Amino acid sequence: MGETFKDSDEPKTKLTRGITTWLLFFFIVGDTLGAGIYTLVGSMAQDVGGAIWLPLILALILALLTAGTYAELITKYPHAGGAARYAERAFNKDYVTFLIGFLMLSSGITTSAALANAFAGDYLQDLVDLPQGPVTLVFIGLLVVINLRGVRESMMANVGATLIEMTGLIIIIVVAAMVFGNGDGDVSRLTTFADGVTPLQGAFAATVTAFFSFLGFEAAANMAEEVKHPSRAYPRALFGAILTAGVVYLAIAIGASIVVPTEQLASSEAPLLEVITASGFGFPSWLFSLIALIAIGNGALLFMVMASRATYGLAEANLLPRMFGQVAPTRRTPWVAILVVGAATMAMSFIGDVGTLADTTVLLLVLVFISANISALVLKKDVVAHDHFTAPRIVSILALIASVALLTQQSAVTWMISGGYIILGTILFFIARAARNREIDEEDVEKLTRDLD
Repeated sequence: MGETFKDSDEPKTKLTRGITTWLLFFFIVGDTLGAGIYTLVGSMAQDVGGAIWLPLILALILALLTAGTYAELITKYPHAGGAARYAERAFNKDYVTFLIGFLMLSSGITTSAALANAFAGDYLQDLVDLPQGPVTLVFIGLLVVINLRGVRESMMANVGATLIEMTGLIIIIVVAAMVFGNGDGDVSRLTTFADGVTPLQGAFAATVTAFFSFLGFEAAANMAEEVKHPSRAYPRALFGAILTAGVVYLAIAIGASIVVPTEQLASSEAPLLEVITASGFGFPSWLFSLIALIAIGNGALLFMVMASRATYGLAEANLLPRMFGQVAPTRRTPWVAILVVGAATMAMSFIGDVGTLADTTVLLLVLVFISANISALVLKKDVVAHDHFTAPRIVSILALIASVALLTQQSAVTWMISGGYIILGTILFFIARAARNREIDEEDVEKLTRDLD
């Protein structure tokens, strides 16, 4: 991969370019480390046993390949909407553009709902006994308020939360290292796979869950209109964040497998808390639960930001009614999109468990990634007025092959849920098109009336 950009005029936007390279880096790191590793280590252990490191390496390779495609597309077309905008340029088919955008915002809503449920679950119950339903709704409402305040406020909140959640992961790494240093734990678990499945089968199945933990770059794509100097900022922040997350994940996976018996890890809804408990060092469980809650909340905030920007991008592309593209005059945030996404997240929070919704998110976004990789190949010869990052063609080809392979590991239930999203999206597309045609007809009538007058 190579950087072929230099300083040039940034594409114009109605939004505020307030995100620096470091803020973008923390955005992606925070989105990546915000929830997956805190909640899904147990799910991976169910599939692959103690060799959790293997699916994480496979997921990291796929993430880096896909990030290469996104680094080129984002810097070439730095507009909100992400893969939907790229599909629009590559295929020029309204339905394809809308469906890709709808899958993106659906994945954001689904993930935010899953994380809201996780927030109200075992980690919170370790601190205080509160009814999960009301807590979930209040939690989502607070995220909506932060999102409405402005993208910079959201990003600054993300920086603080990211530092806290990274502290929590460092604590896990240090605790595991101390256990290992004292001669405790069981290193042999690292090469012990789950019973009843072959190592390769288990690794591929767990890769689906592991890949959920590397999805920050799609969320970041939807922030393109709010990043300063995107051609320089995105490649540095993107690859740096993914590699940082990969190193942390591998250290966590190795430490957790050594310290905690695999069966105990696989059955836990708070797997990293099991590491603290099993270590016997007396670290306050309430403090780690608080850190985990901040991490989960941060992930939910960032996915809601992504979903609202994807909705705004579809409205800007005239694939949703104009009202969804309305921007607040003072804060310059897409307030209608934010409110709609918040309401939908509240509704989705009553459906599904964290593991199923995480796998559904992966399936939805893998479909989006397939579209993005094909778009990158189609648009290779497209020339834009500004300089941008360029990835070798083979990167998108390999990412495309890996994405298709990942689809074969999805369960029937996950395919059914995703199919329901596609059907709903198709219905909304035709509703939106009818509304748009009606708006055009009304404008034509008004114009004709003015001409006659």
